[in-house]
Amino acid sequence: MSGDASGVVTPPAKPASWWEDYIDIFYAPSQVFARRMHSGFGVPMLVVTVLIGAIFLANSSAMQPIMDAEFARAMAKQSAKMTPEQMEAARSIGAKFAKVGVFFILPITMFLVGLTLWIIGKIFGAKQTLGAAFMVAAYAYVPKILEAVLGGVQLLLLDSSSMNGRYKLSLGVGRFLDPDTAAPALVAFLGRVDVFTIWVTILLGIGLSVTGKISRSNAMMAAVIIWFIGAAATVLPALR
Repeated sequence: MSGDASGVVTPPAKPASWWEDYIDIFYAPSQVFARRMHSGFGVPMLVVTVLIGAIFLANSSAMQPIMDAEFARAMAKQSAKMTPEQMEAARSIGAKFAKVGVFFILPITMFLVGLTLWIIGKIFGAKQTLGAAFMVAAYAYVPKILEAVLGGVQLLLLDSSSMNGRYKLSLGVGRFLDPDTAAPALVAFLGRVDVFTIWVTILLGIGLSVTGKISRSNAMMAAVIIWFIGAAATVLPALR
């Protein structure tokens, strides 16, 4: 507690509740990263995984045409080597794995993004700890919850049977490409030019600047490098 010149005692500011982080990250991300620098990453990573996973499961039936289209393209080169029965079995297994896999893929992705952020940050002289990097990655993915919600709204309002790719739900360039005719590598690259991927990238830069104690410009350069690393991770499989 502290006092002013008149002798009135002023109580210390009340610490922000954990749930406030998921509101503040949208308009005051620097404050979130600063106050959670030493708070660990488990809770935000769990919250992001559970919420996005739950929304994905709720939308899975409506997303089936999109998932079927993605599967058909992925298996096109294997169709000559597999019987229709084998193709259907693979499709069924893939659909079941997707419903469970989202709860594993999301935290793994956040771990990898955090690790990459920590490594790239060192190149720019960041003093960020690995734990802080994981925390930044977890909170940077909070806007992805909003993306999942907006995807669900689109599935309710639009005819998903005419959607032939996952980027048809995105708010970016990939929405306007036809994955059946456009080059897969081009779709994969331009698919990352969307509102939420760029939003995540900006949050990674802000988080690196705050927790790594480097300039905002250097942190944003590091974030851009991470964006291109993510692009490479999607483009290279598409090239094969």
